[in-house]
Amino acid sequence: MSIYHKVIGEGHPIVILHGWTLDHQVMLHALEPVFEKRSGWKRIYIDLPGMGRSKPHPSIQNSDDMLEALLRLLDEIIPDEQFIVCGYSYGGYIARGIVRSRQETVRGLLLVAPMTIPEFDERVVPEATVLKSDSSFITQLSSEEAGEFCSMAVVQGKTEWERFRDEILLPSKQTNHDFINNIQQNGYGFTFAISTELKYPTLIITGRQDNVVGYHDAWRLIEDYPRATFAVLDMGGHNLQIEQPDVFNSLVHNWLNRLEFENV
Repeated sequence: MSIYHKVIGEGHPIVILHGWTLDHQVMLHALEPVFEKRSGWKRIYIDLPGMGRSKPHPSIQNSDDMLEALLRLLDEIIPDEQFIVCGYSYGGYIARGIVRSRQETVRGLLLVAPMTIPEFDERVVPEATVLKSDSSFITQLSSEEAGEFCSMAVVQGKTEWERFRDEILLPSKQTNHDFINNIQQNGYGFTFAISTELKYPTLIITGRQDNVVGYHDAWRLIEDYPRATFAVLDMGGHNLQIEQPDVFNSLVHNWLNRLEFENV
């Protein structure tokens, strides 16, 4: 199995996972502005199987298999090394699976708008809300573009659209949808509990207006992470890193400061 991954920088490994149907670019664009001002971190951006440049594989039928494939990759590229893990949305769910499976070597965790409950109708999510919109700009988009963007964007302007297009919309068109639909049908959620205590610096960032995974369900994770900062960003939907980049960057810097203080 070939799983595409892009490595930037040198130092302590930080494994970074994107969301469902996306690719590594969404987290690369979110995090590299932070890491450009720091040294000592080896960022490993991974394309999940069936997404981005990673091909689907018949051995992956559900999220259990997805996790196992990633664990095998990590054992190959950073064998026996301590590392940090970061996940966005579905990637956050997989990241927590990695924490459970590699408790001896994980030394920190970042969850961005994490999916915590696989079944959508069991999630507690707010109603879709638009708090800021450039209506004159929106009218310049095609009906398909406007529909995709406006269905989840809380802040709807030119800058947010361009990042949404490049980091969310276009990558999703490259996804092997037959493959991922099969995973959703055969086991989108793990067959085992992943609640695991992690006593290392953790950051959980959620969007107050996130109508995809919400913020309420993620709050229950706080007891697993005694060193966690939990943030709920106003004017932030499921793509909060695009809509509130300054606050996002500040929180991530604080998290990295805490990790470095721990000599991670």
